[in-house]
Amino acid sequence: MTSSSPTSGGSGRPSPLAPEIADRLKRSADGLLPAIAQQYDTGEVLMLGWMDDEALHRTLTTGRCTYWSRSRGEYWVKGDTSGHVQWVKSVALDCDADTVLVKVDQVGAACHTGTRTCFDTDVLLAESVETAEAAAGTDAPGAGQ
Repeated sequence: MTSSSPTSGGSGRPSPLAPEIADRLKRSADGLLPAIAQQYDTGEVLMLGWMDDEALHRTLTTGRCTYWSRSRGEYWVKGDTSGHVQWVKSVALDCDADTVLVKVDQVGAACHTGTRTCFDTDVLLAESVETAEAAAGTDAPGAGQ
């Protein structure tokens, strides 16, 4: 099965997504947008999924996050199988209209591995640059010059 979604922007098929939204979107070559799910009240980044026009339309109109599964080649509503539902609180495009931010109320684990987020297992850097600079005695850029 191909990784292109059935209702991607260039498919020639009509989408129920409002034209004033669809016309602004900058999709990947396969018609998808990255969709970042974030916990609405804590700011915790939960996961990254993919949406095409249909998935975005469903997300905007149902109050539940719908994604396009590239591996399965089908739509999936977060929580339909696991019970770990994402209730949509808000949806926004980034400044380039090539990424969607969905603020949600996450019920249970967001990651398919069963963890709260997809970003808590393999931390590559745990302290900020400012903290590292302070520890090195260089509190601000240009300090000690």
